[in-house]
Formats: sequence, C-alpha cells, structure tokens
Amino acid sequence: MRSAPVEETIPGLIDGVEGLFRAHHGLVFRTAYRITGNATDAEDVLQTVFLRLVRRDESAPPPENSEGYLRRAAINAALDVVRARRTAETVPLADSLPGRGDSDQRELRECLRHSLARLNPQWAEIFALRFFEGHSNLEIARMLAMSQVRVAVTLHRARRRLQKEIRSFMGEKL
Repeated sequence: MRSAPVEETIPGLIDGVEGLFRAHHGLVFRTAYRITGNATDAEDVLQTVFLRLVRRDESAPPPENSEGYLRRAAINAALDVVRARRTAETVPLADSLPGRGDSDQRELRECLRHSLARLNPQWAEIFALRFFEGHSNLEIARMLAMSQVRVAVTLHRARRRLQKEIRSFMGEKL
C-alpha cells in the first residue's frame, strides 16, 4: 500500500511537529551533540528525530511528555549515529576529563562514545540520561516507566562495563 506525500495527507500533524520543532530543537541538538561530539552529526540527529515524527502513523497518539519523548529519541538516534561511524574523527565533547592532556582527553571521549555504542541500547540510554543530561535516577525511572532500583542497577552495570573497556583502552596506550 502506497501512501500519499505527507504534506497532502496530514497538514495538521505537520503544524504540530513544526510547533514541537520550534519549542524543542535546541534540546534535541544539545542532547545529540553531547553524545556524538560532532555538530554535523547532531544536526543529522535533529533532522532524523523530527522526520520520524512527521512520518509517524496518523493513528498513533501524540507523546504525553513531548520534551521527554524528544530527549529519548535524540539519545537513541545519536547512539545509532555513533554505532554507524565507529572509526570516524569527531569534534570533542564540550565536557573534558580532568587531569589529562588534550589528545588524551579526545581519545578517552572517543573511547567512551564507542564503548557506549556497544552497550545494550537501554543501558546506553539510561547512562546518557544520567551522566550527559544530568537527570536523577528518580527522574529517569519516571521517564522510562521503571523502578528506581532498576535504574540504579543498570547504571552500576553500565559503569562497570565502561570502566572495563576504558581500562583496556588505557592499557593499550601505556
């Protein structure tokens, strides 16, 4: 079954998405940039997130919490980009790791990005919400409709896995 162009079938939906874009495009871009470390990739994520909204099934209910929905969509799309570009050069994240030289910081951030891309997608999403976006475990639990204990356990496991990979990376550099 072939559908008509989006513009012809659901102009009201496009107006709604345009309003969401105007209100939240900065949030989506910043969220994507924190994960990808690259402005071009963050812009691609921004476009992807809003195109997916436009292409949604008309019968799908609108998200209850648009900000939370868009933040999660940006995290997931950004992780997809990082997974797809495992070896590409990137611009470093704005946050720096203390006590390291600039080249070491870039390498460690790149290692973190690649390690995140290898994590279970839900673990990576929870890690990004906590440590890139600064949400509390309780806020994450509410966003993802899970218990606070499950969030804490997932964060613990994700951090252990990431520490192991970073230590392996650091061992290769020594």
